[in-house]
Amino acid sequence: METICALATAPGGALGIIRISGAQSLEILSRIFTKNLVDARPNTIHYGHIQTPPSSEGLGEVIDEVLVSVFRAPHSYTGEESAEITCHGSRYILNKVLEQLIQHGCRMALPGEFTQRAYLNGKMDLTQAEAVADLIASTNQATHQMALSQLRGHFSSKLAQLREQLLKLTSLLELELDFSDHEDLEFADRSELLRLSKEIDTHITKLAHSFETGQALKQGIPVAIVGKTNVGKSTLLNALLKDDRAIVSDIHGTTRDTIEDTIDIQGVTFRFIDTAGIRQTQDTVEQIGIERTYSAIEKARIVLWITDKEPSNEEINDILQRTGNKKLIVVRNKTDKASGVEYNLKNLQLISISAKYGNGIEDLEKAIYQAADIPALTDNDIIVTNARHYDALIRSQACIQRVIDGLQMQLSGDLLSEDLRQALDALAEITGGQITPNEVLGNIFKNFCVGK
Repeated sequence: METICALATAPGGALGIIRISGAQSLEILSRIFTKNLVDARPNTIHYGHIQTPPSSEGLGEVIDEVLVSVFRAPHSYTGEESAEITCHGSRYILNKVLEQLIQHGCRMALPGEFTQRAYLNGKMDLTQAEAVADLIASTNQATHQMALSQLRGHFSSKLAQLREQLLKLTSLLELELDFSDHEDLEFADRSELLRLSKEIDTHITKLAHSFETGQALKQGIPVAIVGKTNVGKSTLLNALLKDDRAIVSDIHGTTRDTIEDTIDIQGVTFRFIDTAGIRQTQDTVEQIGIERTYSAIEKARIVLWITDKEPSNEEINDILQRTGNKKLIVVRNKTDKASGVEYNLKNLQLISISAKYGNGIEDLEKAIYQAADIPALTDNDIIVTNARHYDALIRSQACIQRVIDGLQMQLSGDLLSEDLRQALDALAEITGGQITPNEVLGNIFKNFCVGK
């Protein structure tokens, strides 16, 4: 396999790291380094200079003084002989070092190729490899914890447990088929098989259902800010963001399109959508904005209904109909001007604020976080965030459901065994436990950072 190299850090900083991996890593590096590293001990760091080869006129040109970290196979990130060059972060220096490596036998790594080699060399399975990209892309505490849990193999361990249970079921059924001529022998107690199948189905269903939460945490939980014109929706958005993101005006209908931005609340990203005020209007553009308000309500997980006076029963019924089973928080704004009269809101959650002066914003943030109903995440929690994993879980779940139905209908063991094998294959796709097509691998790693 070819020896590859790539920049593993963003250029332009104080320091830069160039990563090399492959059987010839230390041999190639020794040609441009002031020390011979071919026999270097593993996990050691060496000081020296990267330089061009000596010319006929004398010594080569010194490019930079560097530190070289040596990693020996199989105890390296990729499982191969590898090294990392830490040099100064100048674009010129980094490019010159890469140029020398390529001239002496390396080639530039493809995006994600280091992690792909780690997978191919058995250093990690596919779920852990994908977690590397998620960890790099994590933007808050929640996404960081989910990626770290997957990288540490917690999802893989859970899948291994499920596969072991499925293999047990398959083995019992196939053993029964092998001795089908002996009617007096029964290796598979159907009631026990049904119990095990339902238990497996419960675990797979739980994993699949976590995908909705995982996607919300990765992309930001959508929160729609809705209400009539001039009730303070844009002022509230600015107060939450602590920035003048939206135009605030006394003129009705100022906001005619949706405005989106995100903030972190207790380590979770929320995506706030300021919408056009709801009212009767003949303005075509404003009408389009109002339609987008209704669309934002449909897509939101949480709806903040902003009011500056007690809503009528008709208005309450309308918002309840539009929000359905979404989490609805009624936000009573402009308390600095209010008379203090309590609203009668049919047991709806009410938070009183003054968006203009920032009063009650912390209480509102707490209410929003609670409405999101995010489980308390730890490094051990398993939340599915990858659409590929979700698809495989759904297919495996469908197979298990057919097994349950077949057991209840007393179907023959050969039919049940086929569904169990398909369930096993679907779970194996997630970790790469079976032969994975090259195009699938290419699609998984193509969006990785170069150098990772």
